[in-house]
Amino acid sequence: MFLILQQKMRTIITLISVLFFVSCQNSEKPTYEKASKNQVKKLQSHPGKKLMETNCYVCHNPAGSHDNRIAPPMIAVKKHYKSSKVTKEEFKKGIQDWIINPSKENSKMPGAIKKFGIMPKTPFPKKTIDLIADYLFDNEIEKPEWFDAHEKEEHGQGKEKEMNDNQAGLIENLPYDERGLKYALSTKSELGKNLMGKIQKEGTLAALKFCNIKAHPLTDSMSIVHKATIKRVSDKPRNPKNVSNNIENGYINIFKEDARLLKESKPIVVESLDNVEVYYPIKTNNMCLQCHGKPGEEIKSSTLTQIHKLYPQDLAFGYSENQVRGIWSVTFNK
Repeated sequence: MFLILQQKMRTIITLISVLFFVSCQNSEKPTYEKASKNQVKKLQSHPGKKLMETNCYVCHNPAGSHDNRIAPPMIAVKKHYKSSKVTKEEFKKGIQDWIINPSKENSKMPGAIKKFGIMPKTPFPKKTIDLIADYLFDNEIEKPEWFDAHEKEEHGQGKEKEMNDNQAGLIENLPYDERGLKYALSTKSELGKNLMGKIQKEGTLAALKFCNIKAHPLTDSMSIVHKATIKRVSDKPRNPKNVSNNIENGYINIFKEDARLLKESKPIVVESLDNVEVYYPIKTNNMCLQCHGKPGEEIKSSTLTQIHKLYPQDLAFGYSENQVRGIWSVTFNK
């Protein structure tokens, strides 16, 4: 009798233990779900996203059309560098190797090199590249409207204007710093696309003529598109129309200190009663030095002669990579 009672007690204790374990599991489930949402939020605010948009979208912008591009979109870069067999570390190393030393040997996109040429060497800090690659590996990347059709060897047409209109609506809902940055980067992308296209197809002298004639009209046209005032100003301008004032010089000095410390700069936002002003640095890369580097070294004598002819009061030379050459100044209504 005692043995029977003992067995029943063991059974009851076992049942209670199981119920207690299940209860604990259920009580912890909301915490697990909450952590998952926080993790998603963390991914959405990944610093690599903004770094990619700031540094890569000048040439790799998903908003560009299929036929009027100077580089593949970032979604294409991801697809060529990532496969089911590639680990995150291998993926990040592949991106690092390419950006640090752009060459046919380091590229996994021979078709892009054939179409666009080899990307110019850019002075991004290793940490910046690492964050961009980290974000690129783990997250869905915005793709052009034509991309899926292009993947099927078809032509994507007709939706670019609709896409741009939708993007314009989204930009207006962004915080002021991000909104101003988007306006500056889209203008930078438009100028950069045309400038690098000229360099690739016609050389540096043709790019100089383009800047002299088209840079201001293109910037003004982007001001109209965004209903904002968009300017490029510098403490060492090439064109006297781009000279910065004392207040702007103060912002330039802040961004110069960031560059000296290899620190990623954040937009400076100044609000008034009705308007918002946003400032963001213009930094030099290897391609810039063809016209803004040291005379007799990066700047060839033929280029220097053309600069003096087009810009007799030129001050925009003597730079090295990753230096602040000026700032974007963007003003829009609240």
